Amino acid sequence: MMRATMLQLTNVHKAFGAIVAVDGLSLSIRQGEVFGLLGPNGAGKTTTVNMAVGLLRPDQGTIELKGVGSPDQPYVRAKIGVATQALALYDDLTGEENLSFFGKLQGLSGRRLAERVGWALEFVTLSDRRRDRVKTYSGGMKRRLNLAVAVIHDPPLLLLDEPTVGVDPQSRNAIFENILALRKQGRTVVYTTHYMEEAQRLCDRVGIMDHGRLLALDTVEQLITAHGGRSILLAERTSGEVRVETDDPLAELLRLQKEGQLQRFRVERPDLERVFLHLTGRELRDA
Repeated sequence: MMRATMLQLTNVHKAFGAIVAVDGLSLSIRQGEVFGLLGPNGAGKTTTVNMAVGLLRPDQGTIELKGVGSPDQPYVRAKIGVATQALALYDDLTGEENLSFFGKLQGLSGRRLAERVGWALEFVTLSDRRRDRVKTYSGGMKRRLNLAVAVIHDPPLLLLDEPTVGVDPQSRNAIFENILALRKQGRTVVYTTHYMEEAQRLCDRVGIMDHGRLLALDTVEQLITAHGGRSILLAERTSGEVRVETDDPLAELLRLQKEGQLQRFRVERPDLERVFLHLTGRELRDA
């Protein structure tokens, strides 16, 4: 059964002078899914997020939170949580004070504010550091608090822009668990990243962007099937390495064994990195 649309972008364009950041982007983000917007830095992901939360207006096209309206309107923005790539935190305030401040900006007060602050700190496992100044937090702890700020007002839609940049493996896994928990609660999450393995692990569907354009959109499995190519069997003999592209690595391995003894072998199966390479003709760049 097809889920209802939460966020609709239709033929969206955005340019900064001669630089086209987003070029005719159309997306339907479904309610309750984790949608990965995948691509290298400079692909147009952050500009797309900034338009989706109302920080930028598209030069052309429309953006709508279904049943509510355009993020140009403050009452629509109140239903969106955002964790920006640049940390939106005050170092001289404690974790608790940061959340209280941002909660008040979202209209929370009194008992409800206290409840949400306590919940958000527990959600990102920072309750024991609630009264410590943020300047004493590690990079990973700051990223987790940044996520807590995004969910303090319990929004139905979350936009997370590169939320694991520069974090340690433990904090990265904690953020992954947070995102999966939000999906289980029925929240819709738009997750931008240039890390292929994150999208492959977390996302129900993935859109691949580069140079402001959407190159492909589907589930991870369908993208790999459509654009990943064949598996690659690498087998080593005394005479050298044999490289074979195949749809049936096991059958190919048995064939090679009959031809002569193998010292070792490995199979490289198609993944999102291969999909990106196929679609763009180049390796994923980080800058």
